[in-house]
Amino acid sequence: MTKHVIIGGGPVATNAIETIRQYGGGEASITLISDEPAHSRMALPYWLAGKVPREHTHTADDAEFSRLGVDAKIGQRATAVDTSARTVTLCDESTVAYDNLLIATGAAPVGLSVPGSDLPGVQSLWTLEHTASLLAATEGVDAPRVTMIGAGFIGFIMLNAMHERGWNLTVVEREGHVLPRMLDAESAGLVASWLGKKGVTVHTGASVESISEGEGGSKVVSLAGGATVESDVVIVATGIRPNTDLASEAGIETDQGIIVNGRCQTSAEGVYAGGDVAQGPVLGGGGNQVHSIHPTAVDHGRIAGANMAGHDAEYSGSLSLNILDVCGLQNASFGNWSDTSDDAVTISNAADHIYRKFIFSGDQMTGAVFVGEANDLGMLTDVGMVKGIMQTQADLGAWKGFLKENPFDVRRAYIGTGVAATLARTTLLGQKAQPRGYHFGGQSAPVAVGGSHAQLVSPKAAAMEKAAAVAAAMAAEAEAAENSESAE
Repeated sequence: MTKHVIIGGGPVATNAIETIRQYGGGEASITLISDEPAHSRMALPYWLAGKVPREHTHTADDAEFSRLGVDAKIGQRATAVDTSARTVTLCDESTVAYDNLLIATGAAPVGLSVPGSDLPGVQSLWTLEHTASLLAATEGVDAPRVTMIGAGFIGFIMLNAMHERGWNLTVVEREGHVLPRMLDAESAGLVASWLGKKGVTVHTGASVESISEGEGGSKVVSLAGGATVESDVVIVATGIRPNTDLASEAGIETDQGIIVNGRCQTSAEGVYAGGDVAQGPVLGGGGNQVHSIHPTAVDHGRIAGANMAGHDAEYSGSLSLNILDVCGLQNASFGNWSDTSDDAVTISNAADHIYRKFIFSGDQMTGAVFVGEANDLGMLTDVGMVKGIMQTQADLGAWKGFLKENPFDVRRAYIGTGVAATLARTTLLGQKAQPRGYHFGGQSAPVAVGGSHAQLVSPKAAAMEKAAAVAAAMAAEAEAAENSESAE
């Protein structure tokens, strides 16, 4: 019997388990080692915002592990891997043998090295226990004052949840603008302006020098230049670091993360890695990168699980993407969004907080940035269509010029280049994906799909044919115009 061992309890692990059972049946054994309950980090903001209880962040329970035939060692921590003996040592000094090992140890928050960073009431906000600690610290406090040090993607997800609770929020970022690894300076300026309108105080280009005790147990954050911010709680959100120690100590090749190939295999035989800890292939080629995002973790889990079960699965690479709601203002960036190439089109409307930028390389779109309110961005399908254009690496041809002239009319280019048809034929593992088997408490989905959903995602064939005909005519017209110009 093949022995599969998985270290970690996030989306990589749960998707790998289900994929192993999908491809390998119930013959192999699966052991899960996780110091936390299996859960989704992306669900923590909903718990923090008071929308769901803690248990709704979990992605499996004892009954689900039993159904899948998993020996779940929850609360245990792996301390060493012996790739020669093919064993994993646990914190209680017991060992588990493996034929295939998946390392999905995720990442950990980077600390803040200033005086006072170890004071009570100064904490990270990354794990289940971090979230529980913040909720306990603010319980019974009317509109607690919270200062967040760091204005990155992960911090802002939690900032949005705290804003929904009506807390008094201050953000301190040492870079020149918020979301420096997601937005360019101009689009980030719109986000900072929006936050000001929503009552969130923002300090950019500001370094923290120390944190000290204030009156009544408050915390005083001292900034370079003399400014101070008084808070009830200080959140340190200065970044994350992949948990590579277990792999590197075992002699497995690491860089910024654990190096993996298109099969999510590491340099050690029978050892795989995925998610925040993995440095894997990127869509379109180039060097391996760490993409600490949920979609990549899911893909890695499914690719690794399929290969562990004996299926031949190759990953085309992950697309860098971030989609974020900041107190009602929606933001997205894809691919090489920070490329300063002149081959780009930018639309900016500061008064209405609208920003859109498309970056091209040859006939392909290689980067994009969006900022806008829900009615201008989220309620449209442009974000998804741009993602599809980049994911399929579509050759835009004449549609490139069209998008430069009409950046708010993505739909025609999307249909005209056949992206929808390409996506419809594309699968990660060569067959239809299976829905997740776990539902909290065994409950079914409480919301029925209404007629409007079908109207949006399943247009009538006639309407699709008409749209395709219009797009084809436009493409032919554009090509004729280009040939005419060349002849002249």
